[in-house]
Amino acid sequence: MLLLLLLGMPAGCAGIGRERVTAQSSTRIEAGVPLPTPVEEGGSAEALPVLGASSTLADYLTYAALNNPDLKAAFHAWKAELEKIPQLERLPDPRFTYAYFIRNVETRVGPQRHKIGISQLFPWFGKLRLQGDVQFEKAEAARQRYEARKWRLFYEVRKAYSAYYDLGRSIEITKENIALLDYLEKVARARYQVGSAGYADVIKAQVEQGVLADRLRTLEEQIPPLAAELNAQLNNPLDFPLPIPRTVPEEVLDVPEAQLFAWLADSNPEIQALAAQVRAGERRKELAEKRFYPDVMFGLDYIETGTSPADPPENGKDPIVARFSLNLPIWRESYRAGVRQALEETSALRLRRIERINLLGARLKTALFNYHDADRKVRLYRDTLIPKAEQSLKATESAFKAGTRDFLSLIDTQRVLLEFQLTYERMRAKRATFFAEIEMLVGRSLAESPQP
Repeated sequence: MLLLLLLGMPAGCAGIGRERVTAQSSTRIEAGVPLPTPVEEGGSAEALPVLGASSTLADYLTYAALNNPDLKAAFHAWKAELEKIPQLERLPDPRFTYAYFIRNVETRVGPQRHKIGISQLFPWFGKLRLQGDVQFEKAEAARQRYEARKWRLFYEVRKAYSAYYDLGRSIEITKENIALLDYLEKVARARYQVGSAGYADVIKAQVEQGVLADRLRTLEEQIPPLAAELNAQLNNPLDFPLPIPRTVPEEVLDVPEAQLFAWLADSNPEIQALAAQVRAGERRKELAEKRFYPDVMFGLDYIETGTSPADPPENGKDPIVARFSLNLPIWRESYRAGVRQALEETSALRLRRIERINLLGARLKTALFNYHDADRKVRLYRDTLIPKAEQSLKATESAFKAGTRDFLSLIDTQRVLLEFQLTYERMRAKRATFFAEIEMLVGRSLAESPQP
Protein backbone atom coordinates (compact mmCIF):
# COMPACT_ATOMS: atom_id res chain seq x y z
CA MET A 1 0.00 0.00 0.00
CA LEU A 2 2.81 2.37 0.89
CA LEU A 3 4.53 1.59 -2.40
CA LEU A 4 1.34 2.28 -4.37
CA LEU A 5 0.95 5.60 -2.57
CA LEU A 6 4.53 6.52 -3.39
CA LEU A 7 3.97 5.56 -7.02
CA GLY A 8 1.04 7.91 -7.38
CA MET A 9 2.10 10.98 -5.42
CA PRO A 10 4.84 12.56 -7.61
CA ALA A 11 2.92 12.24 -10.84
CA GLY A 12 -0.29 13.44 -9.24
CA CYS A 13 1.28 16.51 -7.63
CA ALA A 14 3.08 17.51 -10.79
CA GLY A 15 -0.05 16.97 -12.87
CA ILE A 16 -2.21 19.09 -10.57
CA GLY A 17 0.22 22.01 -10.63
CA ARG A 18 0.72 21.90 -14.37
CA GLU A 19 -2.99 21.41 -15.01
CA ARG A 20 -3.71 24.53 -12.97
CA VAL A 21 -1.09 26.57 -14.80
CA THR A 22 -2.27 25.30 -18.19
CA ALA A 23 -5.91 26.08 -17.42
CA GLN A 24 -5.03 29.57 -16.20
CA SER A 25 -2.91 30.17 -19.28
CA SER A 26 -5.66 28.94 -21.59
CA THR A 27 -8.23 31.18 -19.93
CA ARG A 28 -5.90 34.16 -20.02
CA ILE A 29 -5.06 33.55 -23.68
CA GLU A 30 -8.62 33.24 -24.91
CA ALA A 31 -9.77 36.19 -22.80
CA GLY A 32 -7.14 38.35 -24.45
CA VAL A 33 -8.27 37.62 -28.00
CA PRO A 34 -10.33 40.62 -29.16
CA LEU A 35 -12.40 38.51 -31.55
CA PRO A 36 -13.79 34.97 -31.26
CA THR A 37 -11.25 32.18 -31.56
CA PRO A 38 -11.72 28.96 -33.52
CA VAL A 39 -13.40 26.17 -31.61
CA GLU A 40 -12.16 22.64 -31.14
CA GLU A 41 -13.47 19.82 -33.30
CA GLY A 42 -16.81 18.64 -32.01
CA GLY A 43 -17.40 21.89 -30.12
CA SER A 44 -20.23 24.30 -30.73
CA ALA A 45 -19.11 26.66 -33.44
CA GLU A 46 -20.22 30.26 -33.26
CA ALA A 47 -22.42 31.27 -36.17
CA LEU A 48 -20.70 33.20 -38.92
CA PRO A 49 -21.99 36.76 -39.41
CA VAL A 50 -23.85 37.46 -42.63
CA LEU A 51 -21.82 39.76 -44.85
CA GLY A 52 -24.09 42.28 -46.52
CA ALA A 53 -24.13 45.88 -47.65
CA SER A 54 -24.39 47.09 -44.04
CA SER A 55 -21.52 44.91 -42.76
CA THR A 56 -18.67 46.68 -41.02
CA LEU A 57 -14.98 45.87 -40.91
CA ALA A 58 -15.54 44.25 -37.50
CA ASP A 59 -17.97 41.81 -39.15
CA TYR A 60 -15.34 40.84 -41.70
CA LEU A 61 -12.71 40.36 -38.99
CA THR A 62 -15.07 38.21 -36.93
CA TYR A 63 -15.92 36.14 -39.99
CA ALA A 64 -12.24 35.62 -40.79
CA ALA A 65 -11.35 34.72 -37.19
CA LEU A 66 -14.03 32.04 -37.14
CA ASN A 67 -13.56 30.67 -40.64
CA ASN A 68 -9.94 31.02 -41.77
CA PRO A 69 -8.41 27.51 -41.97
CA ASP A 70 -4.82 28.59 -41.34
CA LEU A 71 -5.82 30.38 -38.13
CA LYS A 72 -7.77 27.30 -37.03
CA ALA A 73 -4.74 25.14 -37.78
CA ALA A 74 -2.52 27.39 -35.64
CA PHE A 75 -5.10 27.23 -32.84
CA HIS A 76 -5.21 23.43 -32.84
CA ALA A 77 -1.41 23.22 -33.09
CA TRP A 78 -1.20 25.25 -29.88
CA LYS A 79 -3.78 23.04 -28.16
CA ALA A 80 -1.85 19.95 -29.25
CA GLU A 81 1.32 21.32 -27.65
CA LEU A 82 -0.57 21.89 -24.40
CA GLU A 83 -1.73 18.28 -24.39
CA LYS A 84 1.87 17.09 -24.39
CA ILE A 85 2.55 18.62 -20.96
CA PRO A 86 0.74 16.02 -18.79
CA GLN A 87 2.26 13.25 -20.90
CA LEU A 88 5.78 14.44 -20.10
CA GLU A 89 5.20 15.15 -16.41
CA ARG A 90 3.87 11.75 -15.44
CA LEU A 91 5.94 8.93 -14.03
CA PRO A 92 6.82 6.03 -16.32
CA ASP A 93 4.29 3.22 -16.24
CA PRO A 94 4.82 0.76 -13.38
CA ARG A 95 6.28 -2.56 -14.49
CA PHE A 96 4.62 -5.85 -13.60
CA THR A 97 6.65 -9.05 -13.87
CA TYR A 98 5.76 -12.70 -13.60
CA ALA A 99 8.18 -15.60 -13.46
CA TYR A 100 7.40 -19.33 -13.55
CA PHE A 101 10.09 -21.62 -12.26
CA ILE A 102 10.43 -24.35 -14.89
CA ARG A 103 12.43 -26.24 -12.33
CA ASN A 104 11.21 -25.55 -8.83
CA VAL A 105 13.70 -24.02 -6.45
CA GLU A 106 13.75 -26.31 -3.46
CA THR A 107 14.11 -24.47 -0.19
CA ARG A 108 13.92 -25.53 3.44
CA VAL A 109 10.33 -24.34 3.69
CA GLY A 110 9.19 -25.74 0.36
CA PRO A 111 9.54 -25.45 -3.43
CA GLN A 112 9.33 -22.01 -5.07
CA ARG A 113 7.09 -22.17 -8.15
CA HIS A 114 5.95 -18.65 -9.13
CA LYS A 115 7.19 -15.09 -8.67
CA ILE A 116 5.15 -11.91 -9.12
CA GLY A 117 6.71 -8.46 -8.99
CA ILE A 118 5.84 -4.79 -9.44
CA SER A 119 8.32 -1.95 -9.79
CA GLN A 120 8.31 1.78 -10.46
CA LEU A 121 11.03 3.96 -11.91
CA PHE A 122 11.43 7.39 -10.29
CA PRO A 123 13.41 9.90 -12.39
CA TRP A 124 15.80 12.06 -10.39
CA PHE A 125 14.30 14.97 -8.49
CA GLY A 126 13.11 17.73 -10.84
CA LYS A 127 13.38 15.81 -14.12
CA LEU A 128 9.64 15.46 -14.66
CA ARG A 129 8.99 19.06 -13.67
CA LEU A 130 11.66 20.30 -16.07
CA GLN A 131 10.28 18.16 -18.89
CA GLY A 132 6.91 19.78 -18.28
CA ASP A 133 8.46 23.25 -18.12
CA VAL A 134 10.22 22.74 -21.44
CA GLN A 135 7.00 21.62 -23.10
CA PHE A 136 5.03 24.42 -21.47
CA GLU A 137 7.35 26.98 -23.07
CA LYS A 138 7.01 25.16 -26.39
CA ALA A 139 3.25 25.45 -26.02
CA GLU A 140 3.65 29.15 -25.22
CA ALA A 141 5.67 29.57 -28.42
CA ALA A 142 2.86 27.83 -30.33
CA ARG A 143 0.33 30.18 -28.73
CA GLN A 144 2.36 33.18 -29.80
CA ARG A 145 2.55 31.77 -33.34
CA TYR A 146 -1.24 31.54 -33.24
CA GLU A 147 -1.40 35.16 -32.09
CA ALA A 148 0.99 36.19 -34.87
CA ARG A 149 -1.17 34.41 -37.43
CA LYS A 150 -4.27 36.11 -36.04
CA TRP A 151 -2.76 39.60 -36.35
CA ARG A 152 -1.41 38.81 -39.82
CA LEU A 153 -4.87 37.60 -40.86
CA PHE A 154 -6.49 40.76 -39.53
CA TYR A 155 -3.93 42.83 -41.42
CA GLU A 156 -4.57 40.96 -44.67
CA VAL A 157 -8.34 41.30 -44.27
CA ARG A 158 -8.11 45.03 -43.54
CA LYS A 159 -5.70 45.54 -46.43
CA ALA A 160 -8.04 43.77 -48.88
CA TYR A 161 -11.08 45.49 -47.36
CA SER A 162 -9.50 48.94 -47.75
CA ALA A 163 -8.46 48.24 -51.34
CA TYR A 164 -12.00 47.05 -52.11
CA TYR A 165 -13.42 50.22 -50.57
CA ASP A 166 -11.00 52.37 -52.60
CA LEU A 167 -12.12 50.61 -55.77
CA GLY A 168 -15.77 51.25 -54.98
CA ARG A 169 -15.19 54.93 -54.31
CA SER A 170 -13.09 55.26 -57.47
CA ILE A 171 -15.98 53.82 -59.48
CA GLU A 172 -18.44 56.23 -57.86
CA ILE A 173 -16.20 59.27 -58.38
CA THR A 174 -15.52 58.32 -62.01
CA LYS A 175 -19.25 57.98 -62.67
CA GLU A 176 -19.86 61.38 -61.09
CA ASN A 177 -17.21 62.94 -63.32
CA ILE A 178 -18.67 61.28 -66.41
CA ALA A 179 -22.00 62.85 -65.49
CA LEU A 180 -20.24 66.20 -65.03
CA LEU A 181 -18.64 65.87 -68.46
CA ASP A 182 -22.05 65.10 -69.95
CA TYR A 183 -23.25 68.39 -68.53
CA LEU A 184 -20.18 70.28 -69.77
CA GLU A 185 -20.55 68.71 -73.22
CA LYS A 186 -24.13 70.01 -73.34
CA VAL A 187 -22.92 73.47 -72.32
CA ALA A 188 -20.28 73.40 -75.06
CA ARG A 189 -22.83 72.21 -77.62
CA ALA A 190 -25.26 74.98 -76.61
CA ARG A 191 -22.52 77.61 -76.98
CA TYR A 192 -21.57 76.13 -80.34
CA GLN A 193 -25.16 76.34 -81.55
CA VAL A 194 -25.30 80.04 -80.75
CA GLY A 195 -21.86 80.64 -82.22
CA SER A 196 -20.16 81.43 -78.92
CA ALA A 197 -17.76 78.48 -79.14
CA GLY A 198 -16.24 76.19 -81.72
CA TYR A 199 -17.16 72.59 -82.40
CA ALA A 200 -13.72 71.61 -81.13
CA ASP A 201 -14.97 72.18 -77.58
CA VAL A 202 -17.69 69.58 -78.12
CA ILE A 203 -15.11 67.11 -79.47
CA LYS A 204 -12.84 67.72 -76.47
CA ALA A 205 -15.71 66.93 -74.08
CA GLN A 206 -16.54 63.74 -75.98
CA VAL A 207 -12.88 62.64 -75.99
CA GLU A 208 -12.63 63.20 -72.25
CA GLN A 209 -15.86 61.23 -71.78
CA GLY A 210 -14.35 58.34 -73.73
CA VAL A 211 -11.21 58.39 -71.58
CA LEU A 212 -13.26 58.28 -68.38
CA ALA A 213 -15.54 55.57 -69.76
CA ASP A 214 -12.48 53.41 -70.45
CA ARG A 215 -11.16 54.08 -66.95
CA LEU A 216 -14.55 53.14 -65.49
CA ARG A 217 -14.55 49.85 -67.39
CA THR A 218 -11.08 49.02 -66.09
CA LEU A 219 -12.16 49.80 -62.53
CA GLU A 220 -15.29 47.67 -62.78
CA GLU A 221 -13.27 44.75 -64.15
CA GLN A 222 -11.09 44.91 -61.03
CA ILE A 223 -14.04 43.98 -58.79
CA PRO A 224 -13.74 40.15 -59.21
CA PRO A 225 -9.98 39.92 -58.45
CA LEU A 226 -10.19 42.25 -55.44
CA ALA A 227 -13.24 40.40 -54.11
CA ALA A 228 -11.32 37.14 -54.60
CA GLU A 229 -8.44 38.46 -52.45
CA LEU A 230 -10.85 39.22 -49.63
CA ASN A 231 -12.71 35.92 -50.06
CA ALA A 232 -9.42 34.02 -49.84
CA GLN A 233 -8.83 35.41 -46.34
CA LEU A 234 -12.42 34.67 -45.35
CA ASN A 235 -12.25 31.07 -46.66
CA ASN A 236 -15.12 31.72 -49.06
CA PRO A 237 -15.35 30.59 -52.69
CA LEU A 238 -13.31 33.04 -54.76
CA ASP A 239 -16.38 34.07 -56.75
CA PHE A 240 -18.53 34.57 -53.63
CA PRO A 241 -20.37 37.90 -54.12
CA LEU A 242 -19.14 40.45 -51.60
CA PRO A 243 -20.69 43.92 -51.45
CA ILE A 244 -18.29 46.80 -51.86
CA PRO A 245 -17.70 48.43 -48.44
CA ARG A 246 -19.32 51.82 -47.96
CA THR A 247 -16.90 53.09 -45.32
CA VAL A 248 -13.30 52.66 -44.25
CA PRO A 249 -12.14 53.03 -40.62
CA GLU A 250 -10.76 56.43 -39.62
CA GLU A 251 -8.49 55.24 -36.79
CA VAL A 252 -6.31 57.81 -35.09
CA LEU A 253 -2.78 56.89 -34.03
CA ASP A 254 -2.24 58.83 -30.82
CA VAL A 255 0.56 56.83 -29.20
CA PRO A 256 4.14 58.11 -28.75
CA GLU A 257 6.62 56.44 -31.06
CA ALA A 258 8.79 55.33 -28.14
CA GLN A 259 5.80 53.51 -26.64
CA LEU A 260 5.14 51.72 -29.92
CA PHE A 261 8.71 50.43 -30.07
CA ALA A 262 8.46 49.31 -26.44
CA TRP A 263 5.28 47.42 -27.28
CA LEU A 264 6.99 45.89 -30.29
CA ALA A 265 9.62 44.31 -28.05
CA ASP A 266 7.12 43.31 -25.34
CA SER A 267 3.99 42.34 -27.27
CA ASN A 268 4.89 41.31 -30.82
CA PRO A 269 3.91 37.63 -31.05
CA GLU A 270 6.85 36.64 -33.25
CA ILE A 271 9.29 38.08 -30.72
CA GLN A 272 7.39 36.58 -27.81
CA ALA A 273 7.48 33.17 -29.50
CA LEU A 274 11.26 33.42 -29.71
CA ALA A 275 11.38 34.53 -26.06
CA ALA A 276 9.42 31.41 -25.10
CA GLN A 277 11.84 29.29 -27.11
CA VAL A 278 14.73 30.91 -25.21
CA ARG A 279 13.07 30.01 -21.91
CA ALA A 280 12.55 26.46 -23.17
CA GLY A 281 16.26 26.32 -24.02
CA GLU A 282 17.17 27.41 -20.51
CA ARG A 283 14.97 24.66 -19.07
CA ARG A 284 16.53 22.15 -21.48
CA LYS A 285 19.96 23.07 -20.14
CA GLU A 286 18.76 22.40 -16.58
CA LEU A 287 17.25 19.12 -17.74
CA ALA A 288 20.52 18.12 -19.41
CA GLU A 289 22.32 18.73 -16.12
CA LYS A 290 19.97 16.26 -14.42
CA ARG A 291 21.42 13.47 -16.56
CA PHE A 292 24.44 13.46 -14.24
CA TYR A 293 22.18 11.99 -11.55
CA PRO A 294 20.73 8.48 -11.52
CA ASP A 295 17.13 7.41 -11.81
CA VAL A 296 15.89 5.19 -9.00
CA MET A 297 13.72 2.10 -9.21
CA PHE A 298 11.80 0.54 -6.31
CA GLY A 299 10.05 -2.79 -6.51
CA LEU A 300 8.35 -5.59 -4.59
CA ASP A 301 8.47 -9.29 -5.47
CA TYR A 302 6.18 -11.98 -4.11
CA ILE A 303 7.31 -15.62 -4.40
CA GLU A 304 4.72 -18.37 -4.14
CA THR A 305 6.17 -21.29 -2.18
CA GLY A 306 4.72 -24.78 -1.78
CA THR A 307 4.81 -26.88 1.37
CA SER A 308 7.61 -29.26 2.29
CA PRO A 309 6.85 -32.87 3.30
CA ALA A 310 9.29 -32.46 6.19
CA ASP A 311 6.97 -29.86 7.74
CA PRO A 312 9.71 -27.51 9.01
CA PRO A 313 8.93 -24.30 10.90
CA GLU A 314 7.27 -21.68 8.64
CA ASN A 315 6.53 -24.44 6.16
CA GLY A 316 5.24 -23.02 2.82
CA LYS A 317 5.67 -19.39 3.88
CA ASP A 318 5.73 -17.06 0.86
CA PRO A 319 8.65 -14.61 0.88
CA ILE A 320 8.26 -10.92 -0.09
CA VAL A 321 11.33 -9.20 -1.52
CA ALA A 322 11.93 -5.42 -1.66
CA ARG A 323 14.07 -4.30 -4.56
CA PHE A 324 16.04 -1.13 -5.17
CA SER A 325 18.12 -0.30 -8.25
CA LEU A 326 19.51 2.71 -10.05
CA ASN A 327 21.25 3.40 -13.31
CA LEU A 328 24.89 4.46 -13.26
CA PRO A 329 25.46 7.78 -15.12
CA ILE A 330 29.07 7.08 -16.07
CA TRP A 331 29.21 8.68 -19.53
CA ARG A 332 29.97 12.12 -18.15
CA GLU A 333 31.40 13.65 -21.31
CA SER A 334 28.25 12.73 -23.20
CA TYR A 335 26.17 14.53 -20.58
CA ARG A 336 28.44 17.58 -20.74
CA ALA A 337 27.94 17.64 -24.50
CA GLY A 338 24.18 17.71 -23.92
CA VAL A 339 24.55 20.72 -21.62
CA ARG A 340 26.76 22.50 -24.17
CA GLN A 341 24.25 21.73 -26.91
CA ALA A 342 21.43 23.30 -24.89
CA LEU A 343 23.57 26.39 -24.21
CA GLU A 344 24.45 26.81 -27.89
CA GLU A 345 20.85 26.39 -29.01
CA THR A 346 19.69 28.95 -26.45
CA SER A 347 22.37 31.43 -27.54
CA ALA A 348 21.26 31.03 -31.15
CA LEU A 349 17.64 31.70 -30.18
CA ARG A 350 18.61 34.82 -28.20
CA LEU A 351 20.50 36.21 -31.19
CA ARG A 352 17.62 35.33 -33.51
CA ARG A 353 15.27 37.25 -31.22
CA ILE A 354 17.54 40.31 -31.30
CA GLU A 355 17.69 40.10 -35.09
CA ARG A 356 13.91 39.85 -35.31
CA ILE A 357 13.48 42.89 -33.05
CA ASN A 358 15.80 44.87 -35.34
CA LEU A 359 14.02 43.82 -38.54
CA LEU A 360 10.54 44.39 -37.17
CA GLY A 361 11.67 47.70 -35.67
CA ALA A 362 12.79 48.86 -39.11
CA ARG A 363 9.48 47.75 -40.57
CA LEU A 364 7.60 49.62 -37.84
CA LYS A 365 9.62 52.74 -38.62
CA THR A 366 8.61 52.48 -42.28
CA ALA A 367 4.97 51.79 -41.41
CA LEU A 368 4.87 54.85 -39.14
CA PHE A 369 6.27 57.05 -41.90
CA ASN A 370 3.76 55.66 -44.38
CA TYR A 371 0.87 56.17 -41.96
CA HIS A 372 1.79 59.76 -41.11
CA ASP A 373 2.45 60.57 -44.77
CA ALA A 374 -0.94 59.17 -45.80
CA ASP A 375 -2.65 60.95 -42.89
CA ARG A 376 -1.04 64.25 -43.88
CA LYS A 377 -2.19 63.82 -47.47
CA VAL A 378 -5.72 62.92 -46.39
CA ARG A 379 -5.93 66.17 -44.43
CA LEU A 380 -4.32 68.14 -47.25
CA TYR A 381 -6.70 66.89 -49.93
CA ARG A 382 -9.79 66.98 -47.70
CA ASP A 383 -9.24 70.41 -46.14
CA THR A 384 -7.37 72.31 -48.86
CA LEU A 385 -6.88 70.86 -52.32
CA ILE A 386 -10.33 69.41 -53.05
CA PRO A 387 -12.27 72.49 -51.79
CA LYS A 388 -10.01 74.77 -53.83
CA ALA A 389 -10.32 72.54 -56.90
CA GLU A 390 -14.12 72.64 -56.57
CA GLN A 391 -14.00 76.44 -56.30
CA SER A 392 -11.70 76.59 -59.31
CA LEU A 393 -14.05 74.38 -61.35
CA LYS A 394 -17.04 76.59 -60.53
CA ALA A 395 -15.11 79.76 -61.35
CA THR A 396 -13.78 78.31 -64.61
CA GLU A 397 -17.26 77.10 -65.60
CA SER A 398 -18.70 80.57 -64.97
CA ALA A 399 -15.86 82.17 -66.93
CA PHE A 400 -16.40 79.73 -69.82
CA LYS A 401 -20.09 80.54 -69.95
CA ALA A 402 -19.19 84.23 -69.96
CA GLY A 403 -16.71 83.63 -72.77
CA THR A 404 -13.60 84.68 -70.81
CA ARG A 405 -12.05 81.17 -70.51
CA ASP A 406 -11.67 78.46 -73.11
CA PHE A 407 -13.10 74.97 -72.85
CA LEU A 408 -9.67 73.37 -72.52
CA SER A 409 -9.14 75.21 -69.23
CA LEU A 410 -12.50 73.90 -68.01
CA ILE A 411 -11.58 70.31 -68.92
CA ASP A 412 -8.18 70.64 -67.24
CA THR A 413 -9.81 71.94 -64.06
CA GLN A 414 -12.28 69.05 -64.06
CA ARG A 415 -9.44 66.56 -64.59
CA VAL A 416 -7.48 68.03 -61.66
CA LEU A 417 -10.51 67.72 -59.38
CA LEU A 418 -11.01 64.11 -60.45
CA GLU A 419 -7.40 63.19 -59.64
CA PHE A 420 -7.62 64.97 -56.28
CA GLN A 421 -10.78 63.04 -55.37
CA LEU A 422 -9.27 59.70 -56.40
CA THR A 423 -6.03 60.40 -54.55
CA TYR A 424 -7.94 61.39 -51.42
CA GLU A 425 -9.82 58.09 -51.30
CA ARG A 426 -6.67 56.14 -52.11
CA MET A 427 -4.82 57.83 -49.23
CA ARG A 428 -7.69 57.05 -46.86
CA ALA A 429 -7.47 53.38 -47.81
CA LYS A 430 -3.69 53.37 -47.48
CA ARG A 431 -3.84 55.09 -44.11
CA ALA A 432 -6.18 52.38 -42.82
CA THR A 433 -3.85 49.69 -44.21
CA PHE A 434 -0.75 51.22 -42.59
CA PHE A 435 -2.61 51.54 -39.29
CA ALA A 436 -3.45 47.83 -39.47
CA GLU A 437 0.20 47.05 -40.19
CA ILE A 438 1.30 49.01 -37.11
CA GLU A 439 -1.20 47.09 -34.96
CA MET A 440 0.12 43.82 -36.37
CA LEU A 441 3.70 44.79 -35.53
CA VAL A 442 3.01 45.87 -31.94
CA GLY A 443 0.58 43.00 -31.37
CA ARG A 444 -2.23 45.03 -29.82
CA SER A 445 -5.21 47.16 -30.77
CA LEU A 446 -4.51 50.90 -31.07
CA ALA A 447 -7.86 52.13 -32.36
CA GLU A 448 -9.26 55.30 -30.85
CA SER A 449 -12.73 56.70 -31.36
CA PRO A 450 -13.46 57.21 -35.07
CA GLN A 451 -13.03 60.73 -36.31
CA PRO A 452 -15.69 62.38 -38.50
